[in-house]
Amino acid sequence: MNSPFPGMNPYLENPVFWSEVHHRLITAIADTIEENIPLHYRVAIERRTYLSDDSDSVLVGIPDVSIFSQQKSPQQYSSTTTQAETSEGMTVMIPLPEHVTENYLEIREISTGFVVTSIEVLSPKNKRPGEGRKAYELKRKQVLASLSHLVEIDLLRSGQAMSILGETPVVNYQIIVSRSETRPQAKLYGFSVRETIPVFPLPLQSEDTELIVDLQSLLHGIYNRARYYLAIDYNKEPVPPLKPEDAVWSDTFLREQGLRNN
Repeated sequence: MNSPFPGMNPYLENPVFWSEVHHRLITAIADTIEENIPLHYRVAIERRTYLSDDSDSVLVGIPDVSIFSQQKSPQQYSSTTTQAETSEGMTVMIPLPEHVTENYLEIREISTGFVVTSIEVLSPKNKRPGEGRKAYELKRKQVLASLSHLVEIDLLRSGQAMSILGETPVVNYQIIVSRSETRPQAKLYGFSVRETIPVFPLPLQSEDTELIVDLQSLLHGIYNRARYYLAIDYNKEPVPPLKPEDAVWSDTFLREQGLRNN
């Protein structure tokens, strides 16, 4: 069973599913590219690791280590000393620093190891203030300052989109294809939750035929293999919630398909 939505399924953005979706999508993109690009290239799944201590880190309870004073009679105290009462401390939650690993793809020229194209699927931490965004913005700057192409896939409605010069239409999702030879110009493929995910070209070396990437088909395959149709309750609203006008559309759309009945 394919995803019921015409494009990106907003229910897959839920943190309950997204980490798995991200992992499966990276692997699916790598596999489909590997099958179709010339033999002098290889696709590498790389990892970016950083220590996250921002507000979206996992919170843990800290044991109450306050010392509780026992009330003593005046005769128990020395006449030359006084002891202040120790107040009861408050149990609080503090962010626990965690090692975060994010996967991305690199298309490399086998003979030289040169990174022809870097492909990123953004994560929630990339779009929120904190170490995740800093780490990705540094990587982004390095790629944009190099001779490598950049493909940036953003399938998350929440958070702050990556910087683009000038005014652009407000969209739910976007794909950016930045070719090294045309920078600072890049192609932006924006789309809403109501639209099919557009196909886009994967830039390679100038003498090679470019591959057309169909994320829509890849996501349908992931939706089926992971059996998300058994795990998602379409009677509930997606997380994060849709905009009011899109929520109305989604409600009608899901009812027409018999996926919502409450």
